[in-house]
Amino acid sequence: MSRREDYEAKTEELLQPIAEANGVIIYDVEYVKEGSDYYLRTFIDKPGGVFIQDCENVSRALSDALDEHDFIPDAYILEVSSPGLGRTLKKDKHLQYSMGEDVEIKLFKPIDGSKEHAGALAGFDAETITIKVGEETKVFNRKEIALIRLALDF
Repeated sequence: MSRREDYEAKTEELLQPIAEANGVIIYDVEYVKEGSDYYLRTFIDKPGGVFIQDCENVSRALSDALDEHDFIPDAYILEVSSPGLGRTLKKDKHLQYSMGEDVEIKLFKPIDGSKEHAGALAGFDAETITIKVGEETKVFNRKEIALIRLALDF
């Protein structure tokens, strides 16, 4: 396990009871370096959406827990937010949470003349992602997918 993965896993362990106490779920945790700064980002969600007060409550409690356990030696910036409307679906739990929702898929190489495809997320497994476009079902190999995210419909 890399240092990044270790920090993310330990943070998620600390965050779990805090999320439950605040009525939210953990969508994702990431530890990244951007420029010269490190960021510990936690994304929370709940039915009906996350409000600023949810983020504030979780951020305060998580900050205290991180200070108490102090397992990240580097200076970092803690961010707690919603994953957003056009959230990227990176993990199987994100896909499961989004079943039936409209998604956009961007491919590395064109298939059927296009690198971009959209439809309702109909299924997934370790190798493929399936969407439904009208009555048609399209199956994409995960290795061919550069990005999959929820579609924004305005």
